[in-house]
Amino acid sequence: MKGGGFRIYALAYLLFLYAPIILLPLFAFNERTVIAFPLTGFSTKWFVQAAHQPTLWQAVKNSLIIAGSASALSTVLGIFAARASTRYHFPGKAGLMGLIMLPLVLPEIIVAVSLLVVLLGLGINLTIFTVILGHVLICTPFTIAILTSAFQSLDRSLEEAAYDLGETAVSTFRLIILPLVMPGIISSLLISFTISLDEFIIAFFLAGTEPTLPIYIFSQFRFPQAVPVIMALGTVLVACSIVLLATAEYFRRRGLARSGAKDTGGFL
Repeated sequence: MKGGGFRIYALAYLLFLYAPIILLPLFAFNERTVIAFPLTGFSTKWFVQAAHQPTLWQAVKNSLIIAGSASALSTVLGIFAARASTRYHFPGKAGLMGLIMLPLVLPEIIVAVSLLVVLLGLGINLTIFTVILGHVLICTPFTIAILTSAFQSLDRSLEEAAYDLGETAVSTFRLIILPLVMPGIISSLLISFTISLDEFIIAFFLAGTEPTLPIYIFSQFRFPQAVPVIMALGTVLVACSIVLLATAEYFRRRGLARSGAKDTGGFL
């Protein structure tokens, strides 16, 4: 009885969680402008309209530049932090790592307002560059969490054997360690890219006159005739996010399988 009740609760929760994602493509391919049931007919005209909007493509370009830059920078920082936390012992290590991981639990609006005040106080103009800085701050804790697992699963004896054979610390890291953690690095890049691409609050405060894709979508909801186009765009974004996350999970599991580590069942 208890197990049956839990299953009902789980199904109801999943339905509540994923129903909007299921409804998104239904309305995106619906012929009517009004987002309501009953559906009137199948049409791809909203996808065609989305493909012929210059402002949309400019927002897509901005988002891709920001997501690519933020994912690369945050992954590099994550490699350094994960390597240091798993390989070395130093004073204040726990406190320092906790401070780095703090953006995971801080409200994003607080982080965004704080960054805005600091950047304006320093006289820095709000551009794509400022959004990249904000997204690096948000994405780095995620990359550290993923890469820490990858570095922890390394066999220390392989590194020691490389030293015994005459390799330097730099060459050992480049030739031995990096190839072994490469699935984790790829997974980190994909996850941080997805987080940056979908992020709204930081971009809303720091983008200035160069809107990202989430900001463009938010601005278009003021116009009822543009809502079906946004539904079509949202369908494409959901599909891309699923592909990126599935690819990241594949590389995460591949890295665990190569190292022989136990799968804990998720990125974090």
